[in-house]
Amino acid sequence: MATAGAPRRFCRCACFCSENLYVARYGLHLRFRSEQQLRQDYVPILRSRGCISPQDFQQLLAEDAALAPEFLAAAEYSASPGADLQGLLQRLETLSEEKRIYRVPVFTPTFCQALLEELEHFEQSDMPKGRPNTMNNYGMLLHELGLDEPLVTPLRERFLQPLMALLYPDCGGGRLDSHRAFVVKYTLGQDQELGCHYDNAELTLNVALGKAFTGGALYFGGLFQAPAALTEPLEVEHVMGQGVLHRGGQLHGARPLGTGERCNLIVWLRASVVRNRFCPMCCREPDLVDDDGFGDGFTRDEPTTVDVCALT
Repeated sequence: MATAGAPRRFCRCACFCSENLYVARYGLHLRFRSEQQLRQDYVPILRSRGCISPQDFQQLLAEDAALAPEFLAAAEYSASPGADLQGLLQRLETLSEEKRIYRVPVFTPTFCQALLEELEHFEQSDMPKGRPNTMNNYGMLLHELGLDEPLVTPLRERFLQPLMALLYPDCGGGRLDSHRAFVVKYTLGQDQELGCHYDNAELTLNVALGKAFTGGALYFGGLFQAPAALTEPLEVEHVMGQGVLHRGGQLHGARPLGTGERCNLIVWLRASVVRNRFCPMCCREPDLVDDDGFGDGFTRDEPTTVDVCALT
């Protein structure tokens, strides 16, 4: 029998990245929120199972933590009572106060390497692959690898949203409800640079995953609606594991690659409460068309289901 109300949305618990992490070497399930918490809760049992020296403990952190301690600390602060913008900025690197562009370590080097290896395996497989976006010809969509729900959704819901709520409250930072995540690849003979553009997103996270390369720096201008938006652009070098946070409407691009290969994870963060009123691409009220998954982050009200039996 049908019941009244909007259709249910199935969800996951936000604990995915921090609770019940299994460390095979020590045969132990761990809860990880920070290095200090891990030491306080688990040092005695870890020592009893062979994690004795400081080197053993540091190797444990490197192998089993995907998220950098600095990122965890910034997200934990942002979600704490009384958190404010000035307190958060003490935990981030401000690349441009005027342009509101920031940087923070997001992933550990070990995780970056593991993700790159997974991407290479997928690239060499016969699985169908879509283009990351209309600008990049090489790279892949994380949902095609099955990494959207286990990795990007909890990253957005638990860690990025508290950060963005303080950094960009005027851009829907506290109301993020969808994303598009993809990896872009730059190498000689393929994509080598990216022209000036803005993103189809309210906010963007750009994380350098690595490989060896020269050149390819990011550059940032003003907002795309602003006159003389590319006057005195800001240049930002890539640092493996570190993420650059900026508004989607910030004009930006990538300088030509010199040598090697560069891979970056891009997460377009979207807030339907903002984009339902104004499409950032056509600059008009959106003309909604049904799509799969998150679509382009727009939402429409679903019709409620009426309990017919209750009306008779």
